[in-house]
Amino acid sequence: MGEPVVYKRCGCSRQDRACPGLADEGHGSWYFAIQVLGPNGRTVRVRRGGFRTAEDAMQAARGLVAADVPGGVSAACTVAQWLRHWLTTLQPVRERTRQGYADHVRIHLIPGLGRIPIAELGQVDLRRFFAGLAQRRNRYGKALSPSTVQRIHATLRAALNEAIREGLIDTNPARRLRLPRTRRPHAQVWTRSRGAAWRATGQRPAVAVWTTELLTEFLDYVREDVLYPLWWLAALRGLRRGELAGLRWADISLETRELTVVQQLIHVNGQLRVVPPKSAASQRTIALDTETIRLLRLHQQRQHLSGLDTAGWVFTRADGQPIRPDYLTYRFRYLVAASGLPPVRLHDLRHGTASTALAAHVDLRTVQGQLGHASIVLTSDTYTSVLPELHHEAAEATARLVLTTARRIGHRLQKRTIQLRRRPTNRSPR
Repeated sequence: MGEPVVYKRCGCSRQDRACPGLADEGHGSWYFAIQVLGPNGRTVRVRRGGFRTAEDAMQAARGLVAADVPGGVSAACTVAQWLRHWLTTLQPVRERTRQGYADHVRIHLIPGLGRIPIAELGQVDLRRFFAGLAQRRNRYGKALSPSTVQRIHATLRAALNEAIREGLIDTNPARRLRLPRTRRPHAQVWTRSRGAAWRATGQRPAVAVWTTELLTEFLDYVREDVLYPLWWLAALRGLRRGELAGLRWADISLETRELTVVQQLIHVNGQLRVVPPKSAASQRTIALDTETIRLLRLHQQRQHLSGLDTAGWVFTRADGQPIRPDYLTYRFRYLVAASGLPPVRLHDLRHGTASTALAAHVDLRTVQGQLGHASIVLTSDTYTSVLPELHHEAAEATARLVLTTARRIGHRLQKRTIQLRRRPTNRSPR
C-alpha cells in the first residue's frame, strides 16, 4: 500500500485553479487518497473527505491502511475489510458453517456492501442491498430462496455484532431489518394424483416423499448399482450423505448388527475433510436388520476381491478413494431420473425413513434416535410426513374404537336400515 496523500478542497474549487480561500483555516475541508484492497481483492484508490484538519484526514487514512493488515482494524475500515478480518478471527465453528459464512461474504456481502465504511453502514444501505438480493439468480438461473436470503442476513448480523464488541460501531443496523418470513416446506407424499400432475406439468413439491411402493421400485431399479448398499442405508436407516461417505468398516459390527456414526466427510475448499457429526445427538448407534447385514457382507467381499486399498472406507470410488458427499447427490439425482419415478432429493430419503418407520409402527422416540435429532419436536415437525396408509389405519382404528364401544354398551351404530313409510293420504278409495 502507498502512503496516504492529504489535501484540501472546497465547493468553489475548480479543476483549472485552486480556490484562493483555501488558505483560510475555516474554508473547505481536508481529504485523503490512499490505495487499499478493494472488494474483489485488488488494489483500488479510495478518496474520502470532510475532515476538519489535515491530521484528522491522515489519521483516518492510516486507520484504513491498518484494516488491510492481518489482525488490525479500525473504525475507518470498510465493510469489506471488516468482513475479511472477521472471517479470520471466527471462534471455533463447524467447517460447513465457516464455509457458508465465507461464501456469503465472498459472493454477496462484499460485492454489495464492501465499499461502504462500516461506521456509515445504515438501514437504507441494507434495505437497498437485500431488495436487490431478492432479484438475484443463483448458478441454476433460479431466484435466491427466502431461506437463503435469511441465512445471508444472519451472517451479516453475526459479523456486525462482533464489530460492536470490537468497538467499531455502536449499533447493529441489520438487527431491526425486516425480511420476508420463511416457512419450512411441508413434505408431501407422492400419491398417484400428484405423480400424474407432475408428469403433466413438470411441477413438483419442494420436499417430497416416496410411498413404500415407490421406494421399493427404486431399490429394485438400482439393485445392480455398485452403491446399492449405500442407497439401502440412506432409505431405511436415514443416514446423512456426509455420514454415509465417512462410514468406515471399523464403525460397523456385523456380529452385533450395529452401526455407529462417529464422523462425517465434508468437501471444503476443494478438499475432503473428516469432521465430527452435525451435533452431539448425531453421534449415535443404529441397529441393523438381517437384510442390511447381508448386503454389507456382500459389499465387503466385493471390496476384498477387487484388491483395492480402500483404507477402511465402506463406500469408495473405483480407485479406492473416499467418495465426495456431493457426488452422492448427483448420482442419486441421475438414478432417480433414469428410473422414471417422481423426483425426490437424496436428503428427502430421511423424510421417507421416518414415515416408513412410523408406518411400521415404530415409536417416535426410536425414530428420533435413529435420525440423530436432539429434539423429538424436530423429528415430529419436519420428518414425519406419514404415508397415506398410516392415515387410513388411524382413521379405521378410530372408527373401530367407537363401534366397539357402542356394541359394548348396547347401542347399534352399524347396519342400521331406515324404513321408508308412505305418508297417509286423505283421499278415500273409490
